[in-house]
Amino acid sequence: MNRKQHPSVIQFLLIFALLVVPLGGAYATLKVEPVFTNLQSPWAFAFISDTDVLITLKGGEVLLANLQTQQSLSLVGVPPSVVKGQGGLLDIELHPQFNNNQQLYLSFAYETKEGYTTALAKARLAEDRLLATEIIFVAEAHGSGGRHFGSRLEFDDLGYLYMTIGDRGQRDLAQDLSVHQGKIVRLHDDGRVPEDNPFVGTAGARPEIYSYGHRNPQGMVFDHNNKRLWIHEHGPRGGDELNLVLAGKNYGWPLVTFGREYYGPKISDHTSMAGMESPVFQWTPSIAPSGMDIYRGELFKDWQDDILVGALKYQLLTRVEMKDSEAMSEHRYLERSARIRDVKVGADGAVYVLTDAGRGQLWRVTPEDIARN
Repeated sequence: MNRKQHPSVIQFLLIFALLVVPLGGAYATLKVEPVFTNLQSPWAFAFISDTDVLITLKGGEVLLANLQTQQSLSLVGVPPSVVKGQGGLLDIELHPQFNNNQQLYLSFAYETKEGYTTALAKARLAEDRLLATEIIFVAEAHGSGGRHFGSRLEFDDLGYLYMTIGDRGQRDLAQDLSVHQGKIVRLHDDGRVPEDNPFVGTAGARPEIYSYGHRNPQGMVFDHNNKRLWIHEHGPRGGDELNLVLAGKNYGWPLVTFGREYYGPKISDHTSMAGMESPVFQWTPSIAPSGMDIYRGELFKDWQDDILVGALKYQLLTRVEMKDSEAMSEHRYLERSARIRDVKVGADGAVYVLTDAGRGQLWRVTPEDIARN
């Protein structure tokens, strides 16, 4: 068992920071408390109790970290991922019945004879190890490069598991239903294909596909209150998108985009097109979004039902104010504080933020005070 010592609570207080939010809204300042530090390129996290959290590291480890003792251990039995460009060990998702079955899911960059792709494994947590680790899905999205693996995981309220897969830098394949590049797939919890997936029985189409025409989705959340699946995805130079995902729909990439080539020219003359879904919200210039959650809690009362998104390039947390399925406005926080890789709302109503760096941190974000009108 590989145990790692981390700074004490007293040491945390020495690096404690209050970040002022120079924006409108109810909260004038935010209290940002690092609750775990010295994480080597973290990618995702999941709470398994009020104090214990599982954290994936891009290099291939899953840490079981205790926020009270500030100690962690590296789990045995993690599936074989590979670091390739943007790829490595990526997302982690708990089974809806995790408290009973201790089952979890991991997505990761995976090497096969055909090249690199995105894969999905399930396993059972038992103290300091993962048992019965099994790869249950390997995307038909192979390539030699290290771009656009995706890959977020999310369960809906019926027990279906969704997985995002990027276009792998092969943009035209996002429109090709015979491969998994640029797709969201939908599976049973054991990797089987649901019989009611939209392309089951369609000649030449991969039956796992739920939606297509995506570039590189690195945020996904299911709204259990309203039975909706949301994603965001990286645009190129501009054109990051917030999308409401519907079965069988085409989200346009690369035929439709607000973004441009990194070297300047347009990718498409179209920002909308008949038969293709338009984004609910888009960011130009690109903020490079990563991580996503819907706020429901008691601490930020004015944020109810709003969508929270982390940003890598712009190094911020953004809140998209929502009314039903319509984006009303955007509010930015923690600007230029750190590259934010993942975001989750805790059971305590705090917003937990995972920073992406050689010494990444997990932050607990709460209101410091309430602005007076």
